[in-house]
Amino acid sequence: MNAGKERSRSLWMEHPMDFDGPPLAGDLTTEILVIGSGIAGLSCAYELVRSGHQVAVVDRGPVGRGMTARTSAHLAFELDDYFEELRSLRGADACRQYYESQCAAVDRIEEICRQEAIDCDFARIDGYFVPAEEKDAEYLRKELNAARAAGFADAEWVDNGPGAWRSGPALRFPRQGRFHPLKYLDGLVGSLHRRGAALYPETPIVGLDEKDHQVHARTGTGGTITAARVVVATNSPFHLRIPIHTKQAPYRTYVIAGPIAKGAAPDALIWDTLEPGYHYVRVQPGSDEDTLIIGGEDHKTGEADDMDERLARLEAWARERFAELGPISHRWSGQVFEPSDYVPFIGRSPGYDQVYVITGDSGEGLTTGVAGALLIRDLIDDGVSPWADVYDPGRLMLRGAIEFARENVDAAKHWAARLGGGEVASLNDIRPGEGALVRLDGKMTAAFRTEEGDLKLCSASCTHMGCVVRWNRFEQCWDCPCHGSHFCPDGEPLQGPAFKPLSKVER
Repeated sequence: MNAGKERSRSLWMEHPMDFDGPPLAGDLTTEILVIGSGIAGLSCAYELVRSGHQVAVVDRGPVGRGMTARTSAHLAFELDDYFEELRSLRGADACRQYYESQCAAVDRIEEICRQEAIDCDFARIDGYFVPAEEKDAEYLRKELNAARAAGFADAEWVDNGPGAWRSGPALRFPRQGRFHPLKYLDGLVGSLHRRGAALYPETPIVGLDEKDHQVHARTGTGGTITAARVVVATNSPFHLRIPIHTKQAPYRTYVIAGPIAKGAAPDALIWDTLEPGYHYVRVQPGSDEDTLIIGGEDHKTGEADDMDERLARLEAWARERFAELGPISHRWSGQVFEPSDYVPFIGRSPGYDQVYVITGDSGEGLTTGVAGALLIRDLIDDGVSPWADVYDPGRLMLRGAIEFARENVDAAKHWAARLGGGEVASLNDIRPGEGALVRLDGKMTAAFRTEEGDLKLCSASCTHMGCVVRWNRFEQCWDCPCHGSHFCPDGEPLQGPAFKPLSKVER
């Protein structure tokens, strides 16, 4: 199972993936094992197969049904945490490497669509950065200077933004992109099959051991996959307990979509300066009408219980600006990981010689996944990459230390929660279809009552590092606020880094 089993369904999930292969039965030996079948994992597999390597891909759930299916599918290489902020933290070289890699990612998607004849609604469109308030316009000028210094030579100031923002200034970033992410993954899967790669869904990996220049991956059914190299592309790295997890924090973000007449909304990527939880907008084209996609209202994972109110605010914001928006057809959430110094972690995994990792998407997981595939291909084939320094997973967080410290204080708070009281006094206070924390026999318990009235009782301690999980009413799952693991109501893992289920509590 993976995050595709959470309650909400995105617009993209209406597309059925054209893959029904069986899980791995028994053991396997391959040259390269890729763990994760989202855009990062499948892009890595594609690049490595094209380079002549033998590749196998596994996923704990169905192919392509993880967080890639829960994105809004912006293909932007303007940094959503701003080049001005990255330059102040890590300097001009880091900005240049980041820009070059993310720009190359969109170029690569376009090239693959053409070479593999993938019909996924890919198009080059403008991106617009708009002020949420008039006072934010001055910051746009700083960001324009930083973006141009990073290499974005054709970024420009415009006096009138797109659509509802025509009365004010904006930054225009040409050559951005949009596509249908699952149609694209479908195309990659077809190409991987034709090139001899093996794909195994419903095959969770529960441990990695490195010995004698080989990596042994243990499957949830007791099998072993032996590989010369492994790429962990699982959104959050399951194989690490401390490194990286203390350098990034999980956030939930929300997306709504509904029909809109053709031409009633600009075919562009739009995002604003609102903090926290900036708004982002794009159009998905249709035959008779388009679909408008609006996201925002972010919060730290496990630290909010007002999802309905957030979705209502998102819809109200959209309707103020797009009067022709029809009834909302889809509401969903996704999870992103925010690195303390704004840049993802891609490269050789800390503590391993033959394991590589892609994580820390910072809200730009689609371009980051593809950029990561190019970087890891170069590291495996050539031993070097021009972007390796900026993404180095082993880098120290000497800059961005304030954010680093704040996020880890938040994590400590959730570890300590096991010592406090529950959210309800007794199991009788939990209504059908709801979950809550309750103290039973002195232990914090995650309790869920089914619609039929049956209780599912588990330990509230996340099996990754012991943080107390929180009930997510919107997605009907347990969220770990420390490192972003998700669990089914009965405790089965949906999203890493945890790979073990919550311990059952007997009554």
